[in-house]
Amino acid sequence: MTIKRRIGASPSARGSQTGQTCPDIFELSDGNFAIIGTEATEQLDPELPADAGRADYERIVIVSRDVLIRAKADIPDA
Repeated sequence: MTIKRRIGASPSARGSQTGQTCPDIFELSDGNFAIIGTEATEQLDPELPADAGRADYERIVIVSRDVLIRAKADIPDA
């Protein structure tokens, strides 16, 4: 599995001065997506609804609304 492409605008295009420490979304060669975000598993795990689950190897990450909205146009419909 490799990174195929960035989804949405780069951190520098979103106003990051360094472009090195910002949330990002990538499409992978297997069709899945990888997210760089702020780790918030401990904080949000107790807030998950009863019908949601998280495996021990999974983490909850936060990306800003701006990152996701800018990525929308690049996310395939199917």
